[in-house]
Amino acid sequence: MESQDVTGGGRPSRITPRSKRGIRTRQALIAAAREVFERDGYLDARITDISKAAGVAAGSFYTYFNDKEEIFAALVEVVQEEMLHPHLRERTGVTDPRGLIDAANREYLQSYGRNARLMALFEQVAQIDEKFHELRVERGSAFAERNAQMIRSLQARGEADPELDPLVTALSLSAMVGRMAYLYYVAEMDFSYDQLVTTLNRIWFNALGLRPSA
Repeated sequence: MESQDVTGGGRPSRITPRSKRGIRTRQALIAAAREVFERDGYLDARITDISKAAGVAAGSFYTYFNDKEEIFAALVEVVQEEMLHPHLRERTGVTDPRGLIDAANREYLQSYGRNARLMALFEQVAQIDEKFHELRVERGSAFAERNAQMIRSLQARGEADPELDPLVTALSLSAMVGRMAYLYYVAEMDFSYDQLVTTLNRIWFNALGLRPSA
């Protein structure tokens, strides 16, 4: 069985599949949507092409998604989950603040590189669609809040400048990393990956007042 909610106005929301087959079909549609959106762009992408690429009947699309906007949002959600890379300390075993910042920047940049075409498309859609503009703001806020927690922790231990506002600092530094990822992967500006990582790390260290480990 699949579960289905009804939103205001009697319009059905997307279905949450419970069966293995339903989960596979939904995942296939999202993967196909990525292929079609990256190939044709958001405005020219068609639901019939997404269904065809997923190898399902056109009607099956509407079992899981109401429209093109909804499947694009689902695709963005999948990519966002990949790029947030939570629990970095637990996964890597790194505890030194400078090492954690370096690992976080590298993971973000590598993930952005894997998703560069989609990230560029998301930037474009956010300029013309208010819903995706809000999603972009929410995504930036999620990154910033995660980093703000780290900054608060460093301040509490006396390792970062105590006069910095954690959230404003995190927003500023996160915006810098995101923009530089765009310039490197999408705009293809002429500098190396090593230059990019080294520079971003140094700006982070200097901004927070982090001293080299003893």
